[in-house]
Amino acid sequence: MTSWISNSEYQCALPAKNAWWKLNSSLWCERSTKCEDINLHIKQYINSQHVLFLFLMSLFLFIMKYTFERYLFVLFGQFLGIKDERKKKVRQIEILKKAYINKKINHEQILALAKQLNCSERQIERWLRFNKFQDISSTLTKFCESCWRCFYYTCMFIYGLLILWNKPWFWNTTQCYYNYPYHSITNDIGWYYIITTAIYLISTITHFFETKRNDFWQVFIHHIIAIVLLFLTWVNNLTRLISLVIVLHDASEIFLELAKTARYANYKNTSNIMFVIFTISWICTRIGIFPFSIIYSLFFEAPKHMSMFPTFYVIEALLCLLFLLHLFWTYLIIKVAYNNFYTGQKKGDIRSDNEDVSDVSDNEINSSVNDTTKYNKRNLDKH
Repeated sequence: MTSWISNSEYQCALPAKNAWWKLNSSLWCERSTKCEDINLHIKQYINSQHVLFLFLMSLFLFIMKYTFERYLFVLFGQFLGIKDERKKKVRQIEILKKAYINKKINHEQILALAKQLNCSERQIERWLRFNKFQDISSTLTKFCESCWRCFYYTCMFIYGLLILWNKPWFWNTTQCYYNYPYHSITNDIGWYYIITTAIYLISTITHFFETKRNDFWQVFIHHIIAIVLLFLTWVNNLTRLISLVIVLHDASEIFLELAKTARYANYKNTSNIMFVIFTISWICTRIGIFPFSIIYSLFFEAPKHMSMFPTFYVIEALLCLLFLLHLFWTYLIIKVAYNNFYTGQKKGDIRSDNEDVSDVSDNEINSSVNDTTKYNKRNLDKH
């Protein structure tokens, strides 16, 4: 197969003409290899064309994500009977609004607010709870977000398997280090990298605008680690190893999103089955293959076939940090599995929302709206 970007003058991963690169080449090149030799053998390098590809792919995927979530998956969700809940709005009260922004309100503060506004303690609690409900995404919105992720992970996992199945390093991780760094990057691997990097860039940006979940910062850290890993392995020509990491991570995510979409559509049995498959695939890939094959090869196989260099240790550290996040999420998975299958309680998924829409009853919402509206009419002139 043709190389990713062919050029008559082969260059290193980073431009050799750059003065900083010359002074710090030991950071990127293994010590036994001269950078001039790499310039003659490596056929791939980062340049403005790659950055342009990444920008265009990010823009294309963002438009695709927006279109699918706002239109296609909305129609699919409505077809499955998921209602688009319209949140009832109430007039904001400045004093309560300031107290709500703090988000740490104890019972004594509630009593003080009730006394200050000349209303009952129950009305204050309802108002605060209702405003918390305003911050929660609707079931249809969460369904569309999960559908997009399920669609993306399924496509990328299938594509990853197709392009890696016949690659020697897919079956033998030591092939990731043979004859390093003289590895050419074929077009299929090149696009695999570009698409994966683009989707992580988009996910990092949109992460702050989508449904807030309990592991918000852990997921954000995961995205940052992924982007840094993709960059470092690209400029160091360690794409073989990380291509295995990508396809390994995409596998279990498919069943997680299927379980979530089934739960949002109220297909509880299907959701439970998908969750079981997800748990098994997660443990096999993230807790089994990833540390005992990928990380093991970095620490024990790589030193036998190549010389170490500073950024290689950074890559090792980032992959270990990624494994620690896997352990954290595994704990949450086991916790959810226990609640679901032993106590009969299922509080969302392992990346559950701060509060599910179903946790707030219609009667309580309506009561809160009515009470707050009455209060507004009585005290609007005072406050």
